[in-house]
Amino acid sequence: MRRFYPVYIFCFTLSSIQSLVAQNLADIGKSNPITVTGGVSLNQIFYTASGIENRRDPYTYYAAGNVNFSLYGWNVPLSFAVSNRNTSFQQPFNQYSVHPTYKWITGHAGYCSMSYSPYTVNGHIFLGGAVDLAPQGNWKFSALYGRFLRAVQPQTDTSGLITNTPSFKRMGYGFKTSYSKDGTFIDLIAFHAKDEIGSIAFVPDSLGILPQENLVLSVGAGKTFFDHIVLKGELASSALSRDIRAEEGEHVHPLAHVGFLYTPRLSSSYYKAFKTSLNYQQDAYSFGVGYERIDPQYRTLGAYYFNNDLESITANGAASLWQGKMNVAVSAGTQRDNLDRSKVSTMRRMVGSLNINYVPNPKLNVSASYSNFQTYTNIRSQFVNINQLTPYDNLDTLNYTQISQSITATTTYALSNSKERRQSINLNVNMQDAADKQGQVTQNSGSRFYNVNAGYMYNAVPQNLTVSVAFNANINDNPAVTTRTLGPTATVSKLFFDRKLRASVSSSYNNTYTNSRHVSAILNGRINGSYTLYRKHNLNLSLVAVNRESTSETAAQSFTEFTGTLGYSYAFGMK
Repeated sequence: MRRFYPVYIFCFTLSSIQSLVAQNLADIGKSNPITVTGGVSLNQIFYTASGIENRRDPYTYYAAGNVNFSLYGWNVPLSFAVSNRNTSFQQPFNQYSVHPTYKWITGHAGYCSMSYSPYTVNGHIFLGGAVDLAPQGNWKFSALYGRFLRAVQPQTDTSGLITNTPSFKRMGYGFKTSYSKDGTFIDLIAFHAKDEIGSIAFVPDSLGILPQENLVLSVGAGKTFFDHIVLKGELASSALSRDIRAEEGEHVHPLAHVGFLYTPRLSSSYYKAFKTSLNYQQDAYSFGVGYERIDPQYRTLGAYYFNNDLESITANGAASLWQGKMNVAVSAGTQRDNLDRSKVSTMRRMVGSLNINYVPNPKLNVSASYSNFQTYTNIRSQFVNINQLTPYDNLDTLNYTQISQSITATTTYALSNSKERRQSINLNVNMQDAADKQGQVTQNSGSRFYNVNAGYMYNAVPQNLTVSVAFNANINDNPAVTTRTLGPTATVSKLFFDRKLRASVSSSYNNTYTNSRHVSAILNGRINGSYTLYRKHNLNLSLVAVNRESTSETAAQSFTEFTGTLGYSYAFGMK
């Protein structure tokens, strides 16, 4: 007999950083001092199956609740969850933060996340404090300080091998100053982070866990010319010491001569990143170009992940035609890596897209999009440089191109749109294609995917009745096998008792074919009901039945499944 193992989950957060809710101190004495809101819910799930082994417990209950106490906008949310499923729950961290605001001053304390620019500080969570100052005028200031990484001591097994990933304690600080006036802005950013050598026990250098130091300086600017031309740009430079235990050294880079902000060492390297764009904007159209270059191995310790070793050039344009009835947007660009030619291969990417939306009248809406993605790889063997006698030797290297393109078209037409009834039909077609090209030969060695959806919807407004039917088809075509799945779907929904009871019934029947051979047929039905009582109580019922019939020996076996869910929820609020 199956045994149930209760799992109890309790969570406590104080103004979680995932929803940065600021506490406005100026509201004290003006709003309700205490507000309590929340809710509880209980769901019971019943399951049975024939033809296959049960894929879940025959009975499962899940209870959850949340309460939020608000004191002058200072939120303290509490939540819990209880289930009898034999599952595990992992909470990687408990994070708390407060964000009080008074007039033009906003503070952040606890676990915070700031974003200054993509090349400096960008979404890295730290434990500490920060402040944003936005006084009346053209200036804005921001500063932060805190722990970006906590110390993780190495753990060893009985043989002495380290079984976890240690990390040094990392402290960092940053500043940002912004000035803007009449379409002109300037941003100055500085960020510094450094690991503490003695924060963890000895770790072998072979693991690559080394104490680091990083200084990033950035200047960004933008200006609007003649009310229509917008020029923007940012230049960032990063100094990174990969091992601060190395001896100090002399470097000619400007960041090596900033005094106490950074200590140049033999392990120090220097990188830069640059991005600029020029756009022309009018009421009916706009176009522009952009350029970005990031040195290989460019890093900032103020971000979790960073793309480097790339150079990209982009162009874009948009136009509104026929008094706004048609909108067209187009973009194209190219990107390459191996900027210092230290890699064996060089990859180039070419991207182009076109989007069109056409609304000739209130009844018809047509949209279409096309995108093309090409990856070009030039592979050079290491022996090219070793055996080359002149610059003209070994010009015949391997050129390889991958092409991927996508086309989407959607059409919606309203047959009627009155107070008594509404009718509409829609058609959606999507195609994706992949191919390989070497030299002048193109091979469809990739796959081609089609998706087609056609539907009709009828809504009787006075009766609160909605009926919809649709036909879906999916085709996956590749050199090895072709798979098709297609079938109809029908749904009927209605509101009863002054819209307190919502009920719906739906069913679909899908057939799958592999290389034109029928493999399986799946019939499923769903019944859903939801009843709201006194605006705070809600009862819901869901019944789902699935029947799969296999017609091929290579396909999965036939089976029938049934799942029923009965739930109750209650929401409350007190002031």
